[in-house]
Amino acid sequence: MREVVIDTETTGLNYKAGDRIIEMGCVELINHIPTGNNLQFYCSTKKKIDEGAAKVHGLTNNFLRNYPSFKKQSNEFLKFIGDDILIIHNADFDIGFINNELKLIGANPINNKIVDTLLLARKKLNTRVANLDYLCRKFSIDISARTTHGALLDCQLLAEVYIELIGGKQTALDFFEVDKNTTTTANKNPTNTKNIIKITISKEEIKSHKEFVKNLKNTFWKKLNY
Repeated sequence: MREVVIDTETTGLNYKAGDRIIEMGCVELINHIPTGNNLQFYCSTKKKIDEGAAKVHGLTNNFLRNYPSFKKQSNEFLKFIGDDILIIHNADFDIGFINNELKLIGANPINNKIVDTLLLARKKLNTRVANLDYLCRKFSIDISARTTHGALLDCQLLAEVYIELIGGKQTALDFFEVDKNTTTTANKNPTNTKNIIKITISKEEIKSHKEFVKNLKNTFWKKLNY
């Protein structure tokens, strides 16, 4: 099963007022395991970044000016997500911005199935406070690198949070479903002893080794009784 964790950084909070996407991050999961196949890109825009938004993500119009527009990178993004499930924190915000960008370039909105981890966390943990920082602390996920918000880093953190919300890292072991009518003999003969070679150490070799160790400083060999 393929899922894609998505996050955006924007010029402000309201696409209806003209705010735009300036960074996209995507992280691929296969059977809830991050594969390392990620997508991240910045977007240039004529829309001035709000002062409040700049404090959150640290991006500036001057930094973005040499990057392509969202339009020029949209095909790569759409190809990456395909028709797979999207994992998004506060999905209404990100999907609103993404579909607005697609509308501006005459493309169809995305209709992928979406898992909103904000709603999932509130339901699972019975809490109203469910921002990413809180959830990372809740699950002892290291956020020391998150000095500012970044789309790819936030996706990677959200992937860890999502795995915990759906049952923890043991869910990543469910690589496939086994037919209940099928028997397996995998554990009937767990050890193959045909190629095991036993090595015997002589008393002379042990004595020689002990003599050698005497000349070593602070070695763990001196702590062993052998």
